[in-house]
Amino acid sequence: MCGIVGYIGVEDRAVEVLVDGLRRLEYRGYDSAGVAVFDGEQTQIRRAEGKLINLEGALRERPLRGVVGIGHTRWATHGKPSERNAHPHRAGSVSIVHNGIIENYSTIRSELEGEGACVNSDTDTELIAHLIDQEIRRGRSLLEAVRGACSRLTGSYAFGAMSDTEPGCLVAAKNGGSPIIVGQGEKECFLGSDIPAILPYTRQMISLWDGDFAVLSEEGVQVVDGEGRPVDREFMTIQWDPVSAERGGYDHFMQKEIFEQPRAITDTIGTRMDESAAGLDLDGIELSPEFAESLRSIELVACGTASYACMVGQYMIEQLAGIPCHVDLASEFRYRKPIVDSKCMIIPVSQSGETADTLAALREAEDQGARVLSVCNVRESTIARESDDVLYTHAGPEIGVASTKAFVTQVVGLYLIALKLGVARGQIDSSEMRERLQDLTRLPRFVERTLQLDRQIQKIARQYFKAQDFLFLGRGIMYPIAMEGALKLKEISYIHAEGYAAGEMKHGPIALIDENMPVVVIANDGPLKDKLISNLEQVRARDGRVIAIATVGDKEIAAKANEVIFIDDLGEFLTSVLATVPLQLLAYHVATLRGTDVDQPRNLAKSVTVE
Repeated sequence: MCGIVGYIGVEDRAVEVLVDGLRRLEYRGYDSAGVAVFDGEQTQIRRAEGKLINLEGALRERPLRGVVGIGHTRWATHGKPSERNAHPHRAGSVSIVHNGIIENYSTIRSELEGEGACVNSDTDTELIAHLIDQEIRRGRSLLEAVRGACSRLTGSYAFGAMSDTEPGCLVAAKNGGSPIIVGQGEKECFLGSDIPAILPYTRQMISLWDGDFAVLSEEGVQVVDGEGRPVDREFMTIQWDPVSAERGGYDHFMQKEIFEQPRAITDTIGTRMDESAAGLDLDGIELSPEFAESLRSIELVACGTASYACMVGQYMIEQLAGIPCHVDLASEFRYRKPIVDSKCMIIPVSQSGETADTLAALREAEDQGARVLSVCNVRESTIARESDDVLYTHAGPEIGVASTKAFVTQVVGLYLIALKLGVARGQIDSSEMRERLQDLTRLPRFVERTLQLDRQIQKIARQYFKAQDFLFLGRGIMYPIAMEGALKLKEISYIHAEGYAAGEMKHGPIALIDENMPVVVIANDGPLKDKLISNLEQVRARDGRVIAIATVGDKEIAAKANEVIFIDDLGEFLTSVLATVPLQLLAYHVATLRGTDVDQPRNLAKSVTVE
């Protein structure tokens, strides 16, 4: 997803703040970057294709100074990556940066060109600038012009606009999945598409809601609705440490976030459990026995990594609470015309809380009367705001595009929900609950022990990083963990990798296995271990190289694998978290050995806020 930064104040430091903010948003993935700054007479724009370093070079050659400006890192949607299509875009007196997609851009472009407008790029963004400029030339203020332009737009947008006619303010607007955040300091205000962009400068922030418009000036922030009426949006104080959005001595953000997982899990558990009383308080979320008994089914919806967390959650909820669960890719959910009603609960899972398809699935289910309990990391995100209840994972900022700590905290969050529902339905008694909560308190420590396998896994990676294909196998709850492991490897190393239910191996994938195919088998102790061993033997019979994840002390698996990684046993459900960690480390080390951009893999964005 593209990155937005904006600044207005009394100090002559707009360029400094904009470039620094864009650097903090590099994790999102982008193909070009640019800034627009009012220099006291008119707005000057500098743009460059490629990485931020190219923009910095352009700014060194042609410096800018000013007290107000906007910046952007673009991930191409309309128009190929190029300097011409990079943001900011300008029309007349107006400069703009924009995230999202304008669905009726073809119609608007035809209308503008028919009126004689000169459109200089292939983007939908430039068209917004033209619409705003038209309104300003009719004598309207920048705020009124932005509101008028937005009335003609169909689609998703979050943007910041500035005009030479009103250099004392910036105006931001939001509609749809793209987030936009406004921050306020001492005689200065900030704009960002994510918290890390402006966190070094202020902790006082507002997340704009759909239909909000914000005016930023040195006096502060004013939020209004589509009719121009003031809207009360309370500033939130962000508790994140700015250093937590930096690498902190690690080689990559992804590596740092893998090693942050014990802390992230601890924060997810937080004060939500009471071992002495064998109970859970999920931040006041009401899951009463009456409600739990009334549920006919639960729908879990998500995209990418979060969808695998949902698949793990399905095993947990069905087995611990006895409620039928369905897992849907959010991008498919609403298009299959799902049958949901008031006896169904939908659980959308999203790190950012802004994932466009997941948000659309939420709205579809809500329209049909389902209760919405979301699992989300970012407070005041759109998904969080539009849900009946939210279980925050408290993972903190996740900068690496490939999700790690967000995934394991989503799994832990779903486990808490499964336990709560299990107690409400009488499926779990106090004795079992106490044991499960004890295991949960041990989980962060066991993850720390698993992370100590890092050097061993790095050595394994050295043996296999030149492979062109990997196969990941798991059974039961480890099947989605195998798929997550394959996704991590393909995302950051660009190696073709597939995750399969091990029982399906002989229904097709076995044809691919030979001495050049590493096969990662999750073979820990569990109810399906014997069947998994049979699958492992079939791999060995075809000369496949086996990398096994097994329970500590399992000599049988060690004798059958080329490489074995031992993990602790915390029971069927929580061991799935432990099994995830070696797969993350394997993907990370393979990718670094291949020399890929681990934190910003090609073609990927951190949060997908368009369909």
